[in-house]
Amino acid sequence: MAVSVLALLTLAACGTESGSGAGSGDGSGTVRTDLPLSGVHWSVSSLTVGGKKTTAPDGAHVEIDSAGRASGNLGCNRFTADVRVDGDTVTVGPDTTTGMACAEEVQRFEEALGRTFSGELRAAVAGEGAGRTLTLTAAGGDSIALASRPPAPLTGTAWKVTGLVSGDTASSLPAGTEGTAHLTLGKDGSVEGSLGCNSFHGKAAVSGSTITFGPLASTRKMCPGPEMALERELLAVLQDRATYRIEHRTLSLTAESGKGLDASAPSDGK
Repeated sequence: MAVSVLALLTLAACGTESGSGAGSGDGSGTVRTDLPLSGVHWSVSSLTVGGKKTTAPDGAHVEIDSAGRASGNLGCNRFTADVRVDGDTVTVGPDTTTGMACAEEVQRFEEALGRTFSGELRAAVAGEGAGRTLTLTAAGGDSIALASRPPAPLTGTAWKVTGLVSGDTASSLPAGTEGTAHLTLGKDGSVEGSLGCNSFHGKAAVSGSTITFGPLASTRKMCPGPEMALERELLAVLQDRATYRIEHRTLSLTAESGKGLDASAPSDGK
């Protein structure tokens, strides 16, 4: 699965620490593979297969812990995987992924990642600090491009809705509504955005891990069935009180009813 792919990054995580010896970058774009990959949020930027470059789904990312375990999200399904690193060679082991049905375009992307990222891959890091990029290349030349991203704050971020939750069940957005719904919380206690069809605004008071939404005002357009279905689901979350959790660049909101949503910060970091 695509998930395993990201795991590859893990490999590098088990590599040597950064230093000033041979192979180190100087901040001028020199490629280096001695930088630690653990503790970094790597956003998947694109996948190149057979010379064709495809932009990754919003929210696609991988993180590597100090134990050499990779986990992340390809924009739909979550994954975990073990990897082995030998120098700049990454060997991907068995992975575990969720089995959520995704939009057709996202499923194609995940399948392409799964086919490309297997066996041995070459890892290369360029740049310094928050501007680092990671490239994983298969023997045939296909590759995945990733970039380090800073954490996203709750307020001021245009959170793009990527999934829905009902109790313990997660699901993708209704077909054709991907990328249409978003919300931005203001430092002044306001909230605004789009429900996938109608735009909205209102009040949102943050206290601890809870957001209390006031009545929302929205436009009154009638839209196709999938958009209206998404709107109903989101309104069930953005009413009264909801708990929130941020994991680096991913936001989860859960209402007292058990209805919830997952959202991601823009991949460009803005």
